This record gives sequence, C-alpha cells and structure tokens, in this order.
Amino acid sequence: MSDTRPFIAISTGDPAGVGPEISVKALAKPKIYEISRPVLVGDRAVVEKAAGFCGSNLGINTVSSPQEGRYRAGTLDLIDLRNIRLDEYTEGEAAAVCGKAAYEYIERAAHLALDRDVDVLVTAPISKEAVKRAGVRYFGHTEILGNLCGVDDPLTMFETHGLRVFFLTRHMSLVDAIRSVTEERVYEYILRCSKALKKLGETDPILAVAGLNPHSGDGGLFGDEEIRCISPAVQRAKSSGVKVEGPLAADSVFALALRGKFSAVLSLYHDQGHIATKTLDFESTISVTLGLPFLRTSPDHGTAFDIAGTGNAHERSMESALSAAVRYSPLYRPSPFQ
Repeated sequence: MSDTRPFIAISTGDPAGVGPEISVKALAKPKIYEISRPVLVGDRAVVEKAAGFCGSNLGINTVSSPQEGRYRAGTLDLIDLRNIRLDEYTEGEAAAVCGKAAYEYIERAAHLALDRDVDVLVTAPISKEAVKRAGVRYFGHTEILGNLCGVDDPLTMFETHGLRVFFLTRHMSLVDAIRSVTEERVYEYILRCSKALKKLGETDPILAVAGLNPHSGDGGLFGDEEIRCISPAVQRAKSSGVKVEGPLAADSVFALALRGKFSAVLSLYHDQGHIATKTLDFESTISVTLGLPFLRTSPDHGTAFDIAGTGNAHERSMESALSAAVRYSPLYRPSPFQ
C-alpha cells in the first residue's frame, strides 16, 4: 500500500529563538507521524542543542532529500545545512549570523516545495531584525517567499478556532496602511479572498470587510474612507457575484465571524486582525500563506527571545500549523492563486 501521508518541510527559524525548540517538541509527538512525513531544514548542532534543553531524546536522521527520511515516531529527519556555529550566537539575541541562517533554511525549504519534493511548507519564527542585519532585502516570511517564488502579493490568512482573517496590508506603518485602503485594492482583495476560501473548501463563502475607522466612520463623522473607498468596493464585488458584507465595525465583526455569520473577515491593517486572533487564542493561531505555487503554514508568534533557550516554549502553535498543513494539502493544487 502506498504511503499517502504528505511530505512537509519545516524551516526551523532563527537559531537564537524558540523555532528549533517548538519544532523538536512538536515532532516528539507520535500523532504527527500518523498524518504526515515531516522533514526539518536547519542545522544539526542547533537542533541537538534545542533537543537538549527541552529534554528530548529523539534520534536525528540526517538526510540530503525528503525521500531519504524514515518518518517514524522517535526519529527526527533533518536536512542539515551546517551554516552556523553554536559559538557564533547567544539564545535570545538578534544577530546577523542567525538572520542569514534562518533565511537559508527558508530558501532551501521553499525550493523543496517548488521542486515538488515536499507537498507543504511550514515555517518556524524568524527575527525581522536579524534578517535585516544579514542584509536580506525582504524581512518577513510572506515577502521572502513571494520574492523566492516570483509572486508579487501573496495572501495572508490567520486561523484559530474556525475564525479566519485575511489582511489587506501587512508590514507597513499605520499611516501607509491607511493610504493603501483604496477602492481598487479593497475590491481586488475581496475577489481574491473569496476565491481563496473556495480553494480551501468553502463552497459558498461569505466574506466580511472590517471598517477602518471607529464605528466604520459613523456616516463620515470619524473619517470618510468607508464612504469613499470601502463601501464602493463592496458594492462592486456584490455586483460581480461575490457574497460580501461591509464595512462592518471592527469592534464587532470578528465576534460575528467567530459565531459563524461569516466565512472570514478582511482586516485592513496588521494589528486589526492580529489582535482579534491572538486575543482569542495566542498559542494556537496560525498563519496560512496563499497565492504561492505551494501552501505555507506557520505558528503566528515570534521568536520569543525572552524565553529562548529555557525549554519553556509551548509547541501547540507548531502542532496547529502542522495539522493545518495536512488538512489543507489535498485541497491545494500546484497552480498559484490569482
């Protein structure tokens, strides 16, 4: 009988952060191997150190390709890039050498996905400061992967407890995010988000668009972006046959979506959607990147430098990212979202 478990590449993230630790802890769970074939992309010395301070006794099987992995509980399969020494960094501190190593893990794992050697990519947290110090042009995972894949503007979706949130803008100042709320951009994103939801298995999705201003501007009393840009975009999308509502006040729209009224919410800026999902469940919120030639999931938290190296990082976020990767992999075809 052929093995149908999807191959998953896991980039281990910043060596000085909690990425290696949560990767090791998640892969210590036998249930992960019941549903997937995960291979780490990282540095053996870093992974061994993480296993040591979190008390793991996993065996490490170094491979040159995913096809060489054993994929059984008790053994961690690893593509070892050997690109950093333990004496070059300190846990909990941003360093250029760690940013460079983390970028190289992502790059190798992404190429495995592009070459169809793995089915899905899962990424552990990186430090944007460290990546910047390393001289990498793009700092965030989404931007890095978009550049590696030649995709201009991938979609970001957060998910926790059935609540799904898309983002119109990501890593930019709030002033720039507000300037980006144009009718054309909102309209385009409504269409893309609706299409993405169908790709992920929603047969008849209903999208909600969050308001930008308090009370969605209250008829222009607190800003006019809703009148000038957002409402016209929503009406255009409705005329195109998309089921969409909005703009709806951001202080209530996420609660309504959580209760099942909407399939997802389009958040207009970074913190608007992050606060909603992370307050609901910080440890199990995951990020899903759509629009690449492959599916990517990740924990939605950072490097947690304050607890790196202590063994106290919780692996639930990584487990959730792995579970989502398995759940969505059969639905995702190799062609990118448009």
